[in-house]
Amino acid sequence: MSDCADVIIAGGGIIGCACAYYLAKRGCSVIVLESSDHIGNGGSSRNGGGVRQSGRDPRELPLAMYGIKNLWPSLSDELEVDCEYHQDGNLRLGKTEEHINILRGLTTRAKACGLEVEMIDAEAVQSINPYLSKEVAGASWCPTDGHANPLTTTLGYYKTARKLGVRFITGEPVTELRKIRGKVRRVVTSNGNIYEGETIIVAAGLFSRPILNSIGIDIPMQKVMLEALVTEARAHMFDQMLGTAEADFYGHQTKHGSFVFGGTLGLEGFTRDNGTPVTNSLAASSTCRGIIKYFPMLADAKIVRTWAGWMDLCADKVPVISPVDEAPGLIAACGFSGHGFGIAPAVGYNLAQLVTEGRTDVNLHDLRYNRFCAKA
Repeated sequence: MSDCADVIIAGGGIIGCACAYYLAKRGCSVIVLESSDHIGNGGSSRNGGGVRQSGRDPRELPLAMYGIKNLWPSLSDELEVDCEYHQDGNLRLGKTEEHINILRGLTTRAKACGLEVEMIDAEAVQSINPYLSKEVAGASWCPTDGHANPLTTTLGYYKTARKLGVRFITGEPVTELRKIRGKVRRVVTSNGNIYEGETIIVAAGLFSRPILNSIGIDIPMQKVMLEALVTEARAHMFDQMLGTAEADFYGHQTKHGSFVFGGTLGLEGFTRDNGTPVTNSLAASSTCRGIIKYFPMLADAKIVRTWAGWMDLCADKVPVISPVDEAPGLIAACGFSGHGFGIAPAVGYNLAQLVTEGRTDVNLHDLRYNRFCAKA
């Protein structure tokens, strides 16, 4: 019965791959179904690589803190791949008084959760990163934040999970879930194939919504396009992850010297006929103007490539990581709203605990599905 396993996972991004790896380590048989022809073809390979705690909603912050303390430091050795993990801090930048007020609020809420983070002035910002523009008036500073390589990390989980016996099937879009005697057990694909498992995990990004709709479950999220660019390699300048008060700009310098920068333009975005998101000259030029204001020294840096990807933006901008009471046997892990990469190891580890032990190290109550249900 090759189409049966203990756990069936819809989605071959970093969340699905991490879940598969940690489940297989615990002795579960696992099948992962990926709609595209490539593993990690969605947001998992199209993001800025931030591994941060600062600037997060307090509801998801415990997952970020757990992963950075317990999983990220040894992940390259565990997955036998260079995840390019740097833990050199995160500067979240502000230029105006309004920005500084936003950062103060984020810092206060993060401190209340036990995070080591503080507000610093312009002079302290320059001492940490002297390449930043003098326009920066202040920042929040979290020394335990960092960044990693999304593609190598995702593929590291994939390859190591395969070694443990996980079966990955690409080009197999999930279209429907089915119940047997009130329990979600079957997954149906557009190719007409049916897979059966004791537990079904839906971690298919923005495609999770129609999959869950097939059994009357709706998570309010929409797709939003994000765009980013990579520059040519330059001499080493800094190791911190950067962001802004309004989350409209982010970036870091990679291990190889190139810079990865992204921003939000606010346009609807462009796609090819097959729905693949593509970048456009308006977004790239706008992002570059923003970069130059932060880093005047990079005004002449050449852009090597650009990319675009869909973000599954949840209504309240934090993910759903939860069993679904109305559908026993089902776990939803979606709606990560553009910041799922950094917490992916913690999500995978804790969901593997949930499946095998019925408990989690991190309390996931605030990320439950039924927070959207109407109160009587």
